[in-house]
Amino acid sequence: MLTPELEKWRIEIEKEARTQGLDFFETIFEILDWKQMNEVASYGGFPNRYPHWRFGMEYEHLSKSHSYGLSKIYEMVINNNPCYAYLLHSNKLVDQKMVMSHVYGHCDFFKNNVFFSPTNRRTIDVMANHKTRIQRAVNRHGYTVVESFIDVCLSLENLIDCYAPLIRRKKEEKRPPLAEEEEEEVTEKINVKKLPVQREYLERYINPKEFIESQRKKALTKIEEQKKFPAEPARDVLAFLVETAPLENWQRDILSIIREEAYYFAPQAQTKIMNEGWATYWHSKIMTTKILTDGEIIDFADHHSGTISAGMGRLNPYKIGLELFRDIEERWNKGRFGKEYDECDSMVEKLNWNRNLGLGKKKIFEVRKIYNDVTFIDTFLTPEFCAEHKLFAFDYNRNNSTYEISSRDFPAVKKKLLFQLTNFGQPFVEVMDANYGNRGELLLFHRHEGVDLRLDYAREVLKNLHVLWKRPVLVETRVDDRMKIFAFDGKEHKEFDSKEGA
Repeated sequence: MLTPELEKWRIEIEKEARTQGLDFFETIFEILDWKQMNEVASYGGFPNRYPHWRFGMEYEHLSKSHSYGLSKIYEMVINNNPCYAYLLHSNKLVDQKMVMSHVYGHCDFFKNNVFFSPTNRRTIDVMANHKTRIQRAVNRHGYTVVESFIDVCLSLENLIDCYAPLIRRKKEEKRPPLAEEEEEEVTEKINVKKLPVQREYLERYINPKEFIESQRKKALTKIEEQKKFPAEPARDVLAFLVETAPLENWQRDILSIIREEAYYFAPQAQTKIMNEGWATYWHSKIMTTKILTDGEIIDFADHHSGTISAGMGRLNPYKIGLELFRDIEERWNKGRFGKEYDECDSMVEKLNWNRNLGLGKKKIFEVRKIYNDVTFIDTFLTPEFCAEHKLFAFDYNRNNSTYEISSRDFPAVKKKLLFQLTNFGQPFVEVMDANYGNRGELLLFHRHEGVDLRLDYAREVLKNLHVLWKRPVLVETRVDDRMKIFAFDGKEHKEFDSKEGA
């Protein structure tokens, strides 16, 4: 419940936000003290989530960080209909006004960005339902057993296909592992085509046994490839495990809960720069044009500059997102885009380029609707923007144990940035073969797109995968330009060159 003064400002800010063109769900504000705020934050914004030790650990981390003055949560908002936003009780009035303006930017983004469109807008109810289902499992099987299983599932929660909700994919066909009897039957059915022979006595020379046998093996391999399971690499590893792993019903239910929540939070990770940049753009716009009083300008400038400050070696999504939206608005207002502008060789002419098109506001609303961070950076990051904001790439120098600037070239900077954002900077891992070696073993494949697999993490993940699959699990990856397979059979880890394992 807001105080009368805050409610008055909330009405004023909401009116201004809608006047500017923002379109959002009803937004309900709650005021919390710092302990309550840390409690809600530790649950990811949903205090009605299932019980697990990691939420307690997160609360301790946030509380200590707040107590020592290392961090402070000014606000929190969750994607729901209606949206719920939490304000910190100790905030000054100017901070509350800035935060409410910021929140309406987030709520507009949640409602209109296409990557949020598949999310359930009743997630508060969904989380409560998850809590009930897990509590039921706890009552039947014991807290320790269920908590240990959740630990296993959480170590795999990033193995989803974050683009899957927007793409209609072919449903995986369930097929039991090929039995040895089936293999023999298939072998007998193979009709090997012999080379034509004019004279019968030449048969053993033109079609020797070795040749026939090699042809038979090729045909068998081809048949096996056609019956590969899954038929295509499965990017959504969790979905594959939910459908095919030999789990008890309560385990399958918990794994599906972890997967569902991972998909709920995925769009927020996919649009971190855009979402924070959009909210910062609007809190800046609304506050400086309508809401700020003369006596609040210094405090607002101080707190706003703190929000967008760029620390050493750290990419601030508030800063980069805000500046890119402002850059897009200016370019489309002045007509600095298109073939004529791109082919202009005069730096002076480009600097003074202004066609007075006035398309900036329309363009940024279009951008907030259809882009995510990867496409946002890929499309709108320009050499001029990198030079103006002093963006550069850096690497770790082992010789002097320091991080150093490795390049200021635009392609290198852009490439480095995109690598950090693609798949959240995590390796691409997919199910390649669930019947590896015709032994029912699970083979994963690390699709190397610039991000190495951390082998210590991979070994722990393999152990947890084995808990679900109950058969040996393997992952194929590239190590120092060599393809290798790392395996765990339930007792020990092994590694070998992938050709030996194929």
